[in-house]
Formats: sequence, C-alpha cells, structure tokens
Amino acid sequence: MKIKQLPESERPYEKMQMYGAEYLSNSELLAIIIKTGTKEKTSVELAQEILSIGEKSQNNLNFLQDISIEEFQQIKGIGKVKAIQLKAVVELTKRISRPIEKKNIIIKSSIDVAEVLMNEMRFEKREKVKLMILNKKNILLKIIDVSYGGTNLAIIEPKDILSEPIKIGAPKILLAHNHPTGDPTPSKKDIEITKRLYNAGKILGIELIDHIVIGNDKYKSVFIEGELR
Repeated sequence: MKIKQLPESERPYEKMQMYGAEYLSNSELLAIIIKTGTKEKTSVELAQEILSIGEKSQNNLNFLQDISIEEFQQIKGIGKVKAIQLKAVVELTKRISRPIEKKNIIIKSSIDVAEVLMNEMRFEKREKVKLMILNKKNILLKIIDVSYGGTNLAIIEPKDILSEPIKIGAPKILLAHNHPTGDPTPSKKDIEITKRLYNAGKILGIELIDHIVIGNDKYKSVFIEGELR
C-alpha cells in the first residue's frame, strides 16, 4: 500500500502535523527525511530497512553515526541525494546534542567534564584524547585534541600534553579520553599514563587535576579508580 492510500492520520507528514513529532515512530521520522519511496517500497518501508541494520545495536539510533553515504546507497531506493540528506540530519543531531558554547565554564568535578564532552566523545569509534586547559580559578581556557588512536589505544606522550599549557602559562590541566567499547573503566595503561603525566606536570608546575574516561553515557575518574588521590 502506498503512503497516499493510508488514512491521513497514518501518513507521516499529516501525523506529525496533527499530533506532533513525539508521536511518530523512528521509521516514520526517517520516512519524512527520505520523502519518497520506490515502486516496490514506501518511504516507511525504506526507513524500516535502514533501522534493521541496527537491530543488534544496544545504542538505539547511535548506529546511524557509523553508516557512510556509500553504505546508505547500498539500500535499493536510497540514492546519493537521500544518502547525503540522511548523513546531514545525523550530523545535525550530533551537533545539537553538544553543549551550547559559553564563556567562563568552570570545571570543578568529573561531572562538569562529562557535561562538556560526553555527547561528542561517546560517539567516537576510536580513542580520542582531549586536553582541557584551566586557569588558577578552574575556568576553562581551551580544549585541544591531543591524540586520535586506534580502536583500543590512544598514544599519549606527556610532552604532547604539556606543550600548550607551558606555552600559555596555564597552571592546571585535565585529561579526557573515550573508550569505544562503551565501558569507561580505566585500563592499567590509562593509570600508568596518568601517573607519568601527573609527575611530569608536577615538575613543571602544572597540576593534572584528573583524567576522565568516557563511555556510552557513563564516565569514570582515573584518579579515583587508580587510587591516585
């Protein structure tokens, strides 16, 4: 049955207009982005085929972040334009979830770090290391991408971490990286690297106040887990 043959209250466009976006299923929302189907499938059925790719995913719709334009195009009925539209919407959703940029962000605890970085870093499929540089009042001065590693290990060297804080004369830093597995439990290597960085910073008068590991909506402090404080 074609979309036009459905009752108006069951058509995605009309349903959203009548009841609001929150009443639509994931497939109906995707169908609105896809717009048109094919001779064989409606836009809703195409959307259901896309969603079937992530059936085994425990991250709900997060799997859409990993589908490339080319992979979208492998679905019969999804051409280049539709694939690009889907990727654009996925990227917009990712950006919307980031915190609004504001001045004078104060970092007092691991919760503050999670609020700033969680939504961005939990989607990463490789380990990414970020350095947060703070002034003496714990006001965030800047965030720098330090390293982008493989699926299991990001290579961190103290000299790479400390060069920028030294340059701008910052007294405090905080490190954060993600675990692509979603489990934020610090590894032995995470703890070892943190100890090295803490000691190197101490010599140079730069305090490492914590190292946070980010998982899927979860985070842990290396300082607490590694009994460094």
